[in-house]
Amino acid sequence: MAESGGKHTWGREGAAVTDEMPELSEMGDEEWCDWDEDGQSKEQVQICCLFCERLFSSAQDTFSHCKAEHQFDMTRIVYKHGLDCYGFIKLINYIRTTNPSAESFKSVLDQIPWENEKYMKPPSTDDPLLQFDVDEFWDSMEEQACPPGQADVDSQARAVQLQRLRGAEKRAEEAEAAFERIMNDFEKMRQYVQDFVINADARTGTSAANTVADLREDEDSVYFSSYGHYGIHEEMLKDKVRTESYRDFMYCNPHIFKDKVILDVGCGTGILSMFAAKAGAKHVIGVDQSEIIYQAMDIVRENELDGVVTLIRGRIEDVELPVAQVDIIISEWMGYFLLFESMLDSVIHARDKYLMKGGAVYPDVCTISLVAVGDRKKHDERVAFWEDVYGFKMSCMKKAVIPEAVVEVLSPDTLISEPCVIKAIDCNTVGSLDLDFTSEFSLNITEDHECVAISGHFDILFERNCSNQVMFSTGPRSPQTHWKQTVFLLEQPIKVNKGDILQGKIVCCKNRKDPRSLMITISIDNMKQTYSLQ
Repeated sequence: MAESGGKHTWGREGAAVTDEMPELSEMGDEEWCDWDEDGQSKEQVQICCLFCERLFSSAQDTFSHCKAEHQFDMTRIVYKHGLDCYGFIKLINYIRTTNPSAESFKSVLDQIPWENEKYMKPPSTDDPLLQFDVDEFWDSMEEQACPPGQADVDSQARAVQLQRLRGAEKRAEEAEAAFERIMNDFEKMRQYVQDFVINADARTGTSAANTVADLREDEDSVYFSSYGHYGIHEEMLKDKVRTESYRDFMYCNPHIFKDKVILDVGCGTGILSMFAAKAGAKHVIGVDQSEIIYQAMDIVRENELDGVVTLIRGRIEDVELPVAQVDIIISEWMGYFLLFESMLDSVIHARDKYLMKGGAVYPDVCTISLVAVGDRKKHDERVAFWEDVYGFKMSCMKKAVIPEAVVEVLSPDTLISEPCVIKAIDCNTVGSLDLDFTSEFSLNITEDHECVAISGHFDILFERNCSNQVMFSTGPRSPQTHWKQTVFLLEQPIKVNKGDILQGKIVCCKNRKDPRSLMITISIDNMKQTYSLQ
């Protein structure tokens, strides 16, 4: 009964052997024996009954005895449960291993006790029944008419086989769907790499092979290289709310910095490092992975602060600082919706490794808030637009557009609720695992309107040990920052009235495929939508 296309074949002694069998020419004559038409060795064999100690010289005699003496009809069992060669082997090994009564097989219906793969391993490798060709049962049943009383068994067997067939079809459908998802993900990644390579070739003239090699060499290279472009740093420096808040915190609280060792994580152009130096720090160490660090070194020298400020290129997780501990850690790590880009993880790493007992991280308190938006025009432009595009219906595009969170500046006039804080972070105690969170929220509606979106923003506070506290907000009612607001459009607007409380839940976590991006799920009433911020 060996199957040439199967995973295993079965040797002379009934033991499973791998496909790596020796060539015929390599086997001696002593390895071979002849077999009769019943699949039995012509050498004398003794087969023990399945349920007693009687011995027989052939498999057919054994099965005939089991039927006559123990009312165990192997033919009916094979047919009833649709056993193939592997199912038959498991059945024999199950009986040899567990010693069940023949009577127990009358109650076996759907849950076959010998299904477990462990019954592919025989308790004895010299059991001749394992050599029996189960196809003989099926052949004999095709040649014979259905015996009296067999109709019920046949119907039951067909039901069992149909159930198994449906299960197999379901598993095949699930496997096909999983394969399709994998292929879709692969195609998206292939297109992304292709677009990146083409753009890189156009900018630098480098070959596609070299570009792909660079991608494989460092998965963070795209992220850090983006901060090597001067335009990004110009935008951040021109953000007066951001930059002046850090400056005012340090200049108005010099007692925090006087004669202290300061670590600036992600120092960029070095502006915060120089603020700290001017505030009285004894030594400032700035760390940044991007190439902007070389311009920062020139800037520090140009301002004659190179005696105080030391700049190091590298990831804070990889570099070794020239000091064992620091008194203060400063960093401008915030991204869209506060946690985008995941740079707070680097600050936490630096804090746990370098911050001395009693030291502090600044900014020290951060909060994320939500607010309801009632801008129907914005909803029409982004969502309803796809219902009629130059006379064509493109409604399917809504499913692709809505899950993309939008970073933009909102007009305060479009807000229809009070803000609600959904997450508060103490940078001196927070752990990386705390950055994935779930929160309930309640939005107090301030006017009759339609809620078409939920907007997120964050507030930053410098409080610990400060005689002059400083804070700034990225909310739509505050002066504009380069962080803007993060808008989550609803597929269907929700009618609300002044005084209503719009309740929901938000789940925020890192994207497993790209830990620097975020996956955000918002649930309101019976609506649930997952958004990506990338």
